[in-house]
Amino acid sequence: MVKVTINGVAIQVQEGSTIMEAAKLAGSPVPSLCFWKGLNEIGACRVCVVEVEGVDRLVTACDEPVHDGMVVYTNSPRVRAARRTNLRLILSQHDCQCAFCTRSGNCSLQKLAMDANLLYIPYPINIRKEIWDRSTPLIRQESKCIKCMRCIQVCDKIQGLNIWDLAGTGSRVTVNVSHNRKILDADCAFCGQCITHCPTAALRERDDTEPVLDILADPSLTTVVQVAPAVRVAWAEAVGLEPGPAATRKMVAALKRLGFRYVFDTNFTADLTIMEEGSEFVERFTHREEYPWPMFTSCCPGWVRFVKSNYPEFTANLSTAKSPQQMFGAVAKSCFAGKMGLDPHKVRVVSIMPCVAKKAEAALEPMRDACGDPDVDVVLTTRELLRMVRADKILIENLPEEEFDSPLGTGTGAAVVFGATGGVMDAALRSAYYLITGRNPNADTFRAVRGMDRDGWKEASFNIPGAGVVRVAVVSSLGRTRKLLEAIRQGEVSYDFVEVMACPGGCAGGGGQPIVDGEELAEYRGDALWDMDAHEKVRFSHENEDVRALYREFLEKPCGERSHHLLHTDHGAWRMPPAPDRKK
Repeated sequence: MVKVTINGVAIQVQEGSTIMEAAKLAGSPVPSLCFWKGLNEIGACRVCVVEVEGVDRLVTACDEPVHDGMVVYTNSPRVRAARRTNLRLILSQHDCQCAFCTRSGNCSLQKLAMDANLLYIPYPINIRKEIWDRSTPLIRQESKCIKCMRCIQVCDKIQGLNIWDLAGTGSRVTVNVSHNRKILDADCAFCGQCITHCPTAALRERDDTEPVLDILADPSLTTVVQVAPAVRVAWAEAVGLEPGPAATRKMVAALKRLGFRYVFDTNFTADLTIMEEGSEFVERFTHREEYPWPMFTSCCPGWVRFVKSNYPEFTANLSTAKSPQQMFGAVAKSCFAGKMGLDPHKVRVVSIMPCVAKKAEAALEPMRDACGDPDVDVVLTTRELLRMVRADKILIENLPEEEFDSPLGTGTGAAVVFGATGGVMDAALRSAYYLITGRNPNADTFRAVRGMDRDGWKEASFNIPGAGVVRVAVVSSLGRTRKLLEAIRQGEVSYDFVEVMACPGGCAGGGGQPIVDGEELAEYRGDALWDMDAHEKVRFSHENEDVRALYREFLEKPCGERSHHLLHTDHGAWRMPPAPDRKK
């Protein structure tokens, strides 16, 4: 421990702590803009400068370690003047039209400017603009970029994709797609982690709320909306409710108020995915010599984009099962439309997802198996849903609790955990065990695959009577996925079944979730999903009665001819730009 005095308050802190950490303990938190603990500690923005006795220059609090006897002033006249100058310089190159910015009210730069009482900018305004393809799921707005480097750091250090890099020199330096590429020509996974780590709106998802409003306003169309498992916990968090059934039912009511005719739960097709993917795994596992190993899950479109561009030799290892989102669209425009007497060409399926990559997935040409139209018409992120609710002045506290519509609105505990890392694997093993043995395991048998692993990936082995030992692995974040694939490629590890999620913590930490700057909430949200699973009456996908009815009345059997046509896909039917190191 070392003794430090901050603004006249003497405290003891752990040796090696930064001035920023010490100041917070002393009750004098230092403002910051570019800082993100463990990710971006480079003092780029100069907003966190403080004065240290005996040091001529101001120092950045985020990366300056304390020493014994250090005396620090976090709000001296010199510090205050420098901080205000630095903020004004940043704002002189920033598009400050906050009234129509997606981050207004949730922008670190905006808050800092208000806290510093900046009422004018004395410097010439020089805002750079860039032409960007607005059809892409990921939008970058040059005029909002403050060059904090967070996007570069999260893409390099966490996701290992190196999509972003510095471009230009001197006063012209900026951030852009690396290797002078356009975003659609890059091997971007569209995971959206750069969006959730951006302190402003320089990066955001493509806004698709207007097309949805147009659909809702057309009386000739039947509107169907599905909500992904991970959305419900982030929704509850954003509107100030405890995650659980009550908050989920209020979300259903909000979607009804927005004008959706049918509100369904993607948990239904998460259970359906388990029936298809679990059955596929059993088929592969019992005919090992006919397939490449390991089998990879295919629910995460960011992961699918990554493997196709960076490790194309593993594309054949992907389960052919579509994601729950795409399965839902196919079922809605085939079985459901037929059952309700609806023209499938007049049915519009909207998805509420925690993910940006889902926008790209829905647009893939092969995802048109139900009636020739896109199986899913529009994808909204959780953030877009919240913006629509606010725009319509829907008061959450006044909403009743409403249930999902039937029959595509029922789900099990196994389905709800799809939103947490390890959830797909856990759910698949529960049903694979049943499909092989004819009896259920304890629903918590496979808990070894649950939760986040910050150092690498989780692995486990389970003995399934009649089949043998199944070796599994679970990994989230593409940086750790790369390490796992390299280990598999080199023969250092061997597995039968591998779950991959592109975002750290799985969909709970997805790139379309609400942003709380400087905080990682995937683990908290994931724990809430596991808690929901524990309290569900039905915790096995194969016990979902509506899924059983769907097979009896329409699909016939898992991995059968009809279900294969509607619910499976050819991952080789579309192309991804190769990673730079794979180009010839």
